[in-house]
Amino acid sequence: MIAALREDARFILDRAVEAVSPEPAVRNFLRSVTPPPRVTLVAIGKAAWRMAQAALAEWGDVIAQGVVVTKYGHSQGELPGLEVYEAGHPLPDANSLRGAQRALELVDPLGAEDLVLFLVSGGGSALFEALPEGVTLDDLQAINEQLLRSGANIVEINAIRKRLSLVKGGRFARRAAPARVLTLALSDVLGDRLDTIASGPAYPDATTVETVRAIVDKYRLALSPKLRQLLEQETPKALDNVETHIIGSVRVAVEAAAQAAQERGYRPLILTTTLDCEAREAGRFLAAIARSVRSEQKPLAPPCAVLCGGETVVTVVGAGRGGRNQELALSAAIALAGLPDVVLASVGTDGTDGPTDAAGGIVDGETAARLAAQGVDAQRALADNDAYTALRASGDLLITGPTGTNVNDVTLLLVK
Repeated sequence: MIAALREDARFILDRAVEAVSPEPAVRNFLRSVTPPPRVTLVAIGKAAWRMAQAALAEWGDVIAQGVVVTKYGHSQGELPGLEVYEAGHPLPDANSLRGAQRALELVDPLGAEDLVLFLVSGGGSALFEALPEGVTLDDLQAINEQLLRSGANIVEINAIRKRLSLVKGGRFARRAAPARVLTLALSDVLGDRLDTIASGPAYPDATTVETVRAIVDKYRLALSPKLRQLLEQETPKALDNVETHIIGSVRVAVEAAAQAAQERGYRPLILTTTLDCEAREAGRFLAAIARSVRSEQKPLAPPCAVLCGGETVVTVVGAGRGGRNQELALSAAIALAGLPDVVLASVGTDGTDGPTDAAGGIVDGETAARLAAQGVDAQRALADNDAYTALRASGDLLITGPTGTNVNDVTLLLVK
């Protein structure tokens, strides 16, 4: 029974990821638009290569030049007429700067008759970066490391990033002016906030200096005088050369998962598409729902599928390895111990979860026993933020490789 449940979970998650594939989303939109004679393409994020490939398939005759910046391992070779860069994620590196600099060199000479097709997906904040004078790459990596370990959510993290950059927070679009910028975005941000996706390089920034001061105080960020000075500078609040469209989001992925679950004979329930809390708390909560379904048939009777989309956070206090989906899964495994015919899977739709090669984790009521048999203390591993090591020992890592898309995470609870 467990093997069949795990197979169903993989099928459902695969359908969720397929539903937000970049190619049909980009091609369907571009088919509805008459292109101008000359287009400059700039694509950033984990899905950048596939989005750019789709754009070439539709508008290849008018795309005169372009730059693609994606995560290491996420490109699939050369693209005709485009320069492809692979760069660092979740921390920016020298290639993040090189790719952004090349993009700026291409858009700087453009005039009012030109169009920049700006293809944006999750991960763009780290992958696309230009530094203000007096800020080093080491400075940027250090503040990003603090933010990623602090438990701050993506809106808070990107509010800081915007002010330490020459391309974020609307500055890329302002630099491209008077050229028009058409942005197509795969959203990896809760609520699809356009100013937060990839830190909003081509969208007016809704955050303020007061917002940033509160974030600095909340997480007690250690900042140099130069960085503090930059955080006091305001970002663009209006841009008149930008048109933006969201062409994919976690809502689409979760709805596809619900449909797939129904096809497999489960009653689906979409609990939320804005899951935003500590990963381990989400794991315990979903395990509690599983127990309620099993004992009381609430919130619905089995066989059922409870689905969540969103992006949890991890406050890193230990020295282990993992990611938010793996931590959620390990926490759930502890709370599910001994419960029959239940599987929980949590996955990053991009195929990567934290600084690991896993997309997430898939656990069941027997995971805790498998961990104990391997001599792994599950509670200690969770306390050390070492979900990767634990789930690898129990055989419960989900490893998909890069998927070419990125629209937050999908978490699935199946009760047979």
